[in-house]
Amino acid sequence: MPDPAGDWPQAQENEVADEDHDRDARLQVQERAQGHHGYVAIPYPDSRAGQEINQHGGNDAANARYSFQLDDKDNIYFPFCSQTEWEIARWSKLRGPSSTAFTDLLAIDGVPESLGLSFKNAKELNAIIDHELPTGRPKFKREQIIVAGEAFDVHYRDVIECVKALYGDPDFAEHLTFAPERHYADEDQTTRLFHDMHTGKWWWDTQKKLDQHHPGGTIIPIIISTDKTQVTMFRNKAAYPVYLTIGNIPKEIRRKPSRGAHILLGYLPTTRLEHISNKASRRRTMANLYHACMSRILAPLESAGLDGVKMRSGDGALRRCHPLFACFVGDYPEQVLATGVKFGECPKCDVDADETGSNTASFHLRNLCSVLDALATLDQGNLDFVRACAAAGIKPIIHPFWEDLPFANIFRAITPDILHQLYQGLVKHLIGWLSEACGAAEIDARCRRLPPNHNIRLFTKGITTLSRVSGTEHAQICRFLLGIIIDIRLPNNLNASRLLRAVRGLLDFLYLAQYPCHSSETLELLQEALDVFHDNKEIFIDLGIRNSFNLPKLHATHHYPLMITMFGTTDNYNTEYTERLHIDLAKDAYRATNHKDEFVQMTIWLERKEKILRHEKYVRWRLSGGCEAIPRHSRPPDMTHCRVQVMTKHPSAKAVSMQKLVEDYGATYFRDALARYIARHNSPDNNQPLQGHALDDLASDVHFPFRTLPVFHKIKWLSSDTRGHGEAPVTVDSVHAKPQQHVGSRLVVRRSDTVLVSLGTGAAGIEDFRVGQVRAIFVLPPASIPILFPLTFCIPKHLAYIEWFTPFPPAPDRNHSLYKLSRAQHGGERVASIVSVADIMSSTHLIPRFGAIAPREWTSDTVLEDCDTFWLNSYLDRHTFTRFK
Repeated sequence: MPDPAGDWPQAQENEVADEDHDRDARLQVQERAQGHHGYVAIPYPDSRAGQEINQHGGNDAANARYSFQLDDKDNIYFPFCSQTEWEIARWSKLRGPSSTAFTDLLAIDGVPESLGLSFKNAKELNAIIDHELPTGRPKFKREQIIVAGEAFDVHYRDVIECVKALYGDPDFAEHLTFAPERHYADEDQTTRLFHDMHTGKWWWDTQKKLDQHHPGGTIIPIIISTDKTQVTMFRNKAAYPVYLTIGNIPKEIRRKPSRGAHILLGYLPTTRLEHISNKASRRRTMANLYHACMSRILAPLESAGLDGVKMRSGDGALRRCHPLFACFVGDYPEQVLATGVKFGECPKCDVDADETGSNTASFHLRNLCSVLDALATLDQGNLDFVRACAAAGIKPIIHPFWEDLPFANIFRAITPDILHQLYQGLVKHLIGWLSEACGAAEIDARCRRLPPNHNIRLFTKGITTLSRVSGTEHAQICRFLLGIIIDIRLPNNLNASRLLRAVRGLLDFLYLAQYPCHSSETLELLQEALDVFHDNKEIFIDLGIRNSFNLPKLHATHHYPLMITMFGTTDNYNTEYTERLHIDLAKDAYRATNHKDEFVQMTIWLERKEKILRHEKYVRWRLSGGCEAIPRHSRPPDMTHCRVQVMTKHPSAKAVSMQKLVEDYGATYFRDALARYIARHNSPDNNQPLQGHALDDLASDVHFPFRTLPVFHKIKWLSSDTRGHGEAPVTVDSVHAKPQQHVGSRLVVRRSDTVLVSLGTGAAGIEDFRVGQVRAIFVLPPASIPILFPLTFCIPKHLAYIEWFTPFPPAPDRNHSLYKLSRAQHGGERVASIVSVADIMSSTHLIPRFGAIAPREWTSDTVLEDCDTFWLNSYLDRHTFTRFK
């Protein structure tokens, strides 16, 4: 137990008081960003921005217009004869096997007749889709691009029609945003909030520029992403897709590939130009080919962005829309290729390559005007052109794709990349540095001895020998990385304080950078976290691991605060989303071909799939009665702990004796705890609950009118669709309380997870919470409740037996900022009690205090019993991080 505060030296008391004040101030910052106190939305001052051109009627809505293109209005599933035929066609194109396998299935005697199908093979089904289903999204076209005297094929779609398809999608109609806003956390408008793209400064500033030319327009922010990907495990076959989405669609929808908010704009040539032997010439030709293809694809944005195009949203409203290139999403090689800067330099600013590891070097956004002036010297001769481009800090690219796009600034458009810059970049480096500093064997030994948790992946073979580690795996490692290096021994007995602070700073930056809603205050916390890393990074040089930190990905972190204020939070433009699109729009498409002239087949396959998806929306609309959704007003994301606790309808074990609860579940003091719970709620004065000997005396008279209890083995929490975007609930947390059991000759040990329990005291911050270990989850037999409790007491449906850990100390550790906990004991016995399951807020993860060397007899299954001191893992998930940081 912590020492009494009165026994502490005065200096230590002052330090704790200061840390308490800092923590309270930080908590208030978090609460304002999380929307605890509401928000204030300030609309754009010119009300004409984003307004309709004229009133629309029901026949103008997307589904109604789609219906007019069908010949049979009575048959909901037309051109398919029946629901069965439609479902089979849908299954075939979205979930089914190859066309050959589907044809073989229908070739079985009697199958088409039994199912009542009008098509007998995949070819006839394709004919129905190609000729009778309306076109939901534009068709691909194939053109040749001439670069350096050689022709290359590029497959692409009309970018304006693609924008219209997304903007006019009926599924997005109620969620679209048409004008910028400023959101604040307070009535005084001092703390600004940033979340969706329309709350950033770019949209507001660009709307003002557009109004000088064409007042009353609706900006459609164009977000472009390019990324070459392998489509085969062997033969080294690649595809180079270009994706497009628009910032009017909320980020919660855009980030889910299943919602279809991204559209495949084209496939770029994947040639390696191996016939060009000179490497510099080859790289220059590759860059010019990339920009020539992108220029061809995006060329219509030049006039449409300035003059506007009339577009209908899914509800039929007509507006004059201006599609403007806003963001470019890609990894570092793609950023370098798009901007034309040299490899190793920052694609956004003019910082020197030898200063990318500095936290104090000055830098400025690259000067677009000087770059455009250099590009304009192309007609003056090759030598002058090359020199002018070198002076401007870019490669000599012939007409980059962004050169003539209105209001575009490619250096500003480059967005933060959480996946490649942080997870696959800095975190990957950090794991390597820590393995070298702390020893790979010791790091892996600690990984194997972590207790289980819903949000923790147990790497049973360690983490230092992993190969081809994905971003998801790096994210899972980050959840426990700091905790496993506490107390670890460094070479030459170096003090580990700086190492812990450096790792903490980088992890804090990683978690803060992914907030779905930022405030001007949390952006300061983001910068402070980065400063903590830079202030302590020299430990890696002292350990002989690094000579410098000149990493472009490390320097990129300096741009995060500005980019969040410009374009909204980082989940607006994460490359992780487009990486997932590769599976649906490149790899699956390639597998559906015969691998000969594959891109033509891939585009046809995709067009058919998109037609089926569009018809599915129409069928769903018809079955729902043809009602159009009411537009919703955008609000900040709910960052509060808003989740739904769920229990199974029936118990996992219907009748468990109290003896088994003690022996198999580990609920050692179950009888005493339940008796005290009953006695406390039978106290005549509920305002002053009984405690100590008085409670024990009353509990000794309690007799249980039952011998067995129904027991549950799991508590779940489901996500809540707080913003009304139609998100299906998913399991975001769970707690297990399983007994030990014999499986054959093997004993499967019990699992008793740790949880965060609300004490209901009403205290601010973490003082109202305490950590406990759940041994058993149960309900009392209904017949026993009137016998045991007064009629005025409403007993919770589900109860849990909890063994407590000590209360949170006044402050976390000053180096790693984790809270130290141990088992709560009284008279040498563990303190336990019964609580309502409704008071269990979430699971928690406790990292054992391993010491200098992790005891090899500890295991993941038994470490909660073997160890007596733990660190509360505040990196378990975002909610835990915001609560304990």
